[in-house]
Amino acid sequence: MPRIERGEAFNAGVLLYCRPLDYLGARVHLDRHRLAALDPYADGAVINRALDAVVAVCGAGRAETARYAGPAGAEDRGRRFRRLTAPRSTIVQAGPVHTGLTADPKAELDRLLESLVLPLPT
Repeated sequence: MPRIERGEAFNAGVLLYCRPLDYLGARVHLDRHRLAALDPYADGAVINRALDAVVAVCGAGRAETARYAGPAGAEDRGRRFRRLTAPRSTIVQAGPVHTGLTADPKAELDRLLESLVLPLPT
């Protein structure tokens, strides 16, 4: 959310939690052109670090990301999902949670990233 006080926002990632398959994952992509259009003074590096923290909390069970997840990384996946989707007043905010079913959460995460976040091909 480049300008929270003005209600400006755009999708910069997707988060998927599947309890039956014990899966929690996130994919992020910060569209710098879209960010600059909303706020040319926004610090993309800071926003990328916040997005990377979301990815780290999702993958906290893996050794390569656990050290970046902080205390939240020690929680079970359901609790981490609820923590990440809780309303907050920071620059990176979760949108509404939608329910659905999937047999392949990784493929669904890729599909959601492509359809909701990535820029349209030119």
